Amino acid sequence: MSQGSSVVKGIQLSTSKNKRNPWNRFLKGLDRRLEEVLIVIGFLVFTILINLQVINRYLLPFIEIANITTWTEEVARYLFVFVSFIGASLSVKNRESIQVTIAVDKLSSGIQKSISTVTVIFMLYFSYILIHYGVDMILFQLETAQTTPALSIPMAIPYSAIPVGFLFISIRLLQNLWQDMKGMTVKEGWMTCLIAALFIIPSLFLTHSSIAILLFGYFLLFILIGMPIAFALGISTLATVLVTDAIPIDFFPQTAFTSIDNFPIMAVPFFIAAGVIMGSSSMIKKLLHLSDELLGFLPGGLALVAIVTSMFFSAISGSGPATVAAIGTLLIPAMIKQGYHPGFATAIVAAAGTIGVIIPPSNPLVIYGVVSQQSISQLFMAGILPGILSGVALMVVTYVIAKKKGWRGNQTSFQFKSVLRAAWDAKLALLVPIFILGGIYGGIMTPTEAAAVAVLYGLIIGMFVYKDLSMKAVYENVVKAGMTSSIIILLIVMASIFGKLITLERVAETVANFVLGISENQIIILLLLNILLLLVGLVIEALAAIVILTPILLPMAMEIGVHPIHFGLMMIFNLAIGFITPPVGVNLFVAASVAKLRIEEVIKGIGPLLVTLVVILLFITYIPAISMWLVDVLR
Repeated sequence: MSQGSSVVKGIQLSTSKNKRNPWNRFLKGLDRRLEEVLIVIGFLVFTILINLQVINRYLLPFIEIANITTWTEEVARYLFVFVSFIGASLSVKNRESIQVTIAVDKLSSGIQKSISTVTVIFMLYFSYILIHYGVDMILFQLETAQTTPALSIPMAIPYSAIPVGFLFISIRLLQNLWQDMKGMTVKEGWMTCLIAALFIIPSLFLTHSSIAILLFGYFLLFILIGMPIAFALGISTLATVLVTDAIPIDFFPQTAFTSIDNFPIMAVPFFIAAGVIMGSSSMIKKLLHLSDELLGFLPGGLALVAIVTSMFFSAISGSGPATVAAIGTLLIPAMIKQGYHPGFATAIVAAAGTIGVIIPPSNPLVIYGVVSQQSISQLFMAGILPGILSGVALMVVTYVIAKKKGWRGNQTSFQFKSVLRAAWDAKLALLVPIFILGGIYGGIMTPTEAAAVAVLYGLIIGMFVYKDLSMKAVYENVVKAGMTSSIIILLIVMASIFGKLITLERVAETVANFVLGISENQIIILLLLNILLLLVGLVIEALAAIVILTPILLPMAMEIGVHPIHFGLMMIFNLAIGFITPPVGVNLFVAASVAKLRIEEVIKGIGPLLVTLVVILLFITYIPAISMWLVDVLR
């Protein structure tokens, strides 16, 4: 008895010593927070640099701060590349990604574990390739003494983001692999080996196969086993290249860098950060109060408030799920309390969130603009009328349903003075879309600069005016924004690598010839494209679909006379409907999570709203002026 007791005391003593060991605490803290700290530092620095660039251009026209306009953009771009890959490491650590798990979820837990292990092993090998050839790329840069245009520092420094970033990713993948394998049984181990062999062995006999068949075959297989879509794109390309030698492997790290060393892409993390920061401050509550004063007296007042506030907040966040989370947290419980059916209350917030990717600024519009090489400013202009039309249509349908059900708002009448007071109270929030869109359309700022200014504005208002944004909240919001945007950026990186083989194989021309072989009638082809995109939206997240399908479908759309800007709005509206259609339906899941409802209950309430959005889609598709009128007027 005493011996056992002494052993226990010894263990406790040992544990206590470990807790007191500063080196152990440092290592644990480093493991837990390293990426977060690097993301926050990098994010805040390149936000400040872009804002300094804008300030120097307009507020200090006669004082050139250390020739700031020539180097701020370059430093910000390179920091952005580093932060993107560090953020990707954090998303790997937290196992957060864009993926399709429909098929895998139906398998037994043992098989799921084996498949997950195989996926991590493949991702590790891909990361090793990027590290190995990334180092070779750096050595080449040092040998040739190439320097950056503005700072004249060795190009090896910014290019080191690739091997360093994928080294971080590899470490996190190894940690995940260790966790997965710790409790693995012998049977699950053999199952893992068998699954890996089923993927590898066929490639040994397919050396003379079509590049396109290998590329899309492996991509679909990787998607089916639940591999993150970004890695599915990269690994399917690598597998195809290893089998066919279609392109040199050193193309991978080079493209990984050049594909995101791009100033317009930086708008994505800025808009995400602006939405997250402002959504966690009082701004969202003030917008809700204004909307309530405007519409709360009508039948379905709170539901109408949800739609209008979503339209306001969309002009800040550029993200559907962010809009749903921010609005839903406050309004879904309030609607249920007033007697709304819980499924409908949740569905209306999910449907209103689709406006977040149509009304500018919109992250999907930014991604489409980058991939298609179209003007992001023009895409933003094209999204205004479709976004407003969608909001108005949803409001009309909601009003009719609410009147029939007898759902009324808190207020009994419209009071103009109350509206004015609420508008004045919300003035700082209402200014955001004005200076973002006004700055872009007025030619004062680029979309990226406007987004960076929005981030700084949100921080200043939240921290020093409303004083409801603490340093801890800023840290958490920037980490969240950095990780979310890095998932998108990694997707763009892998899609650029994947797209090289698509171009090589002339896949876009093959698809165009096939569809045009069915019919050359523009109405029929646009209908077929809508059906295809709606089906894609059911199973693939919108941003992934944009980067994969735009290079394939856009040339065909242009061949039948569809303007690239019009096609972009049509594509994104289709995929936005995918936000509220299972099984992917990210808005549905976010709203259901906020309301703590089963997804089936939310789906029951979404029907009339879904039909409404499909009707608006047909209007946008066949009446180009809805998208193009403002673009043509302001061009």
